[in-house]
Amino acid sequence: MPWVIAIFLILTAIGMPIAFGLGISGAVFFLLHPEMPFRIVFQLPVTQTQNYALLAVPLFIFAGNLLNSCGITERLIELSKVLTGHMAGGLAQVSVVLSTLMGGVSGSSTADAAMEARILGPDMLRQGYSKGYTVSVIGFTSLITSTIPPGIGLIIYGTTGQVSIGRLFAAGLISGLVMMAVLMITVWLTSLYYGYKPLHQGRAPAGEIVGAAFKSIYAVIFPVLLLVGIRLGVFTPSEVGAFACVYSIFVGVAAYRELTWTAFVQALRQTIGDLGGIMFLIAMTGVFGYGIPYERVPDAVTGFVTGLTANKYVIIYIVVAFLFVAGMFIDGSACVLLFTPIFLPLIKTIGVDEVQFGLILCTICTLGIMTPPVGVAMYIVCEILKCPIGEYVEKSWPFFAAVLMVLTIYTFWPGMVLFLPDLIFG
Repeated sequence: MPWVIAIFLILTAIGMPIAFGLGISGAVFFLLHPEMPFRIVFQLPVTQTQNYALLAVPLFIFAGNLLNSCGITERLIELSKVLTGHMAGGLAQVSVVLSTLMGGVSGSSTADAAMEARILGPDMLRQGYSKGYTVSVIGFTSLITSTIPPGIGLIIYGTTGQVSIGRLFAAGLISGLVMMAVLMITVWLTSLYYGYKPLHQGRAPAGEIVGAAFKSIYAVIFPVLLLVGIRLGVFTPSEVGAFACVYSIFVGVAAYRELTWTAFVQALRQTIGDLGGIMFLIAMTGVFGYGIPYERVPDAVTGFVTGLTANKYVIIYIVVAFLFVAGMFIDGSACVLLFTPIFLPLIKTIGVDEVQFGLILCTICTLGIMTPPVGVAMYIVCEILKCPIGEYVEKSWPFFAAVLMVLTIYTFWPGMVLFLPDLIFG
């Protein structure tokens, strides 16, 4: 297995796409073990994707693209502005709240960051926000999307680790609100320091807030409907994805009447493109991951880490530090797929709740989209807003610290995010 890991790291370092690096290095494992039939290399990518629970991934991606095509984004922006426009750093606060609301729509942090960069970014620059600060706000607030249901990372983690997706969704809803609160405080403090003004003076009238909330109610209640459907047993986690698609079509055709046939086809094409990359990545992890249990890697990792310390909090931070470094070089979905089977047994050994660890894992792995050298969302937002990477890095430290604060809350006060799944599912 060391040779497999070394080859994967070399291929990644020279710029090969993650999925190809996983497949090629995984195939090397079988070349080093001639007692295994090499035909398994061709069977594993197929069997890896033949998982009923994974049906939720394409369905939720399609549902998110449909909702984005039916005018719901504009309504959520209006709601965000009336809720937070009176605060210091008004448009930056809008970005935080919008990411929280969009989390129940897109399920993708990168998509959320790209969308907000195009819609909110130019307005923030016109109002005097620096480019580095604008990129930092839009990029880091998009991390909220990684845990708000139906976050794709939570689905992948639950499927890979055999963890209840219903419990993950319930905890993810609270964790998203926790991250929203921490980032709003960060924006408020930094806006006071830089002198960024509110959008308007005074709170919006109650009637205006109610009107904006009513217009966007279909997006706001979407995550709640998913949880209720799973808890009542109406849907399995896979079937609730199909409900999400039907719901999205209903909203676009019957409620808002903005989903045209052209927009539907465009959403379908976007879904096919998104899904191709994700499912190919999942398929290739089947080849790479086959040798992990064969070589007893989880047992070795557990023995090594517990040999260093018996303190579960220190162990969690060791894992978080490792995942942070890995996320700087590996796509977030790939991180979740690769390291769930390695670290989840360790986490269970030290008595940490698997749902709690899922939130930590998905958050720290998604953080990699905003860190050099492979931060996809970082490059996308910087390119859209024409911001130098150095300027972004200079302004990003308060938000990086805020994410670490969120991880600290997950670690030391798990009851804050676990009370809802315990209340709903027992």
